Amino acid sequence: MAKQKKSSPKKEEHLQDESMAAEVVVESTELGSEKENVQAQEQAVDDHDELRKAYDDVKKQLDESTDGWQRERADFSNYKKRVDRDRDVQRSIITADLLKKFLVVLDDLERAMKNRPQQGEGAAWAEGIDLVMRKMLGLLEMEDIKRIPAEVELFDPNRHEAVSSEPSEDHESGAIIEILQQGYMIGDRVLRPAVVRVAQ
Repeated sequence: MAKQKKSSPKKEEHLQDESMAAEVVVESTELGSEKENVQAQEQAVDDHDELRKAYDDVKKQLDESTDGWQRERADFSNYKKRVDRDRDVQRSIITADLLKKFLVVLDDLERAMKNRPQQGEGAAWAEGIDLVMRKMLGLLEMEDIKRIPAEVELFDPNRHEAVSSEPSEDHESGAIIEILQQGYMIGDRVLRPAVVRVAQ
């Protein structure tokens, strides 16, 4: 039987050193790998924080831009409404001024019709004048202009202009005795007040 060779103590020591060195290399590799993982995680956290800050900055700018845009839009809408309202008021004033000039002609026609002849050639002329007067009244109504019905109202300084205040047994105090000049409304606004005599 062959004898087994015993390994020398130096050789065993050397093998143990190599084994330990291999373990140290493995451990240092594992430690290095863990350290890289920790660093990667720390970098990911830093990147996340930077991205979050950048996102917050962009969101803040967007919110400011949106608020500014909405304010500008509201301002423009208000401006447009104001311009439309001013244009309507201006048009109404111009229309009222023009129509007041026609009311003077209508007054003359009404005065002429108060003493209209009932017979002969004058009666035919009166019919023509009456037709013209009705056409004018129709045109005024198309422009939303209506007579103030002063004959059925009590005196109102907002709608009537009194030229005299007289005692009257036939009328209550403040009643309108006579209309000297017709008044007109344009919509809800007085275009021209009615000129009247009022009972005391």
